[in-house]
Amino acid sequence: MTIKRNVVVVAPVAGVLLGLLDFVWIKYVPWPFGALGNSMAVWATAAFLLTFGSRWSLRAGVTGAVVCLVLAVPSYYLAATVIQDDDLANLYNRNAILWMALGVVAGAVFGAAGVLARTPGRLATVASAMPGAVLFAEAVIQARRIGDPSYDTPGQLAFVAVLVALGVTATLSVARNRVTALLVALPLTAVGYALLSVTGFR
Repeated sequence: MTIKRNVVVVAPVAGVLLGLLDFVWIKYVPWPFGALGNSMAVWATAAFLLTFGSRWSLRAGVTGAVVCLVLAVPSYYLAATVIQDDDLANLYNRNAILWMALGVVAGAVFGAAGVLARTPGRLATVASAMPGAVLFAEAVIQARRIGDPSYDTPGQLAFVAVLVALGVTATLSVARNRVTALLVALPLTAVGYALLSVTGFR
């Protein structure tokens, strides 16, 4: 019962803070670090860390991660309305609904991974490789933009370096078998790249 109450309180609070702080981060932190606020991989990693750091069951972890990411979307747009007078309709327009739908998927996958990564067993190493893999996958997407005249090449190179460094750091921080987890992250990166591409994030 305590764990269930914990999820009910922690997940919504985490979601509101994620959306609010994400917008503030984007608005005030300079490139390339500021670009992390627009990163799907960073939000997925946040869902992973939420459940990895909590003593929740698999079901509670998935539910909590989904609630966190879904609530983060309107919180983000509400912050934009308050801080820079954006249209309040952004909270529930088509884009917001799409991001919330993606939040359900990412929350389910990475929320489960966060629980499994701290649970002894064969899946722990694979699960602990997932934050790094999704960050590496986004790095690949950004790297493919290098040379495109629509993007600033030095800026893209810097952002790729930040994503890779963050992916390595995340993996080393959560994995018990660090080297193995980094190796497992490589094939998972290909899967993550394919999935991110399907969403149109490329």
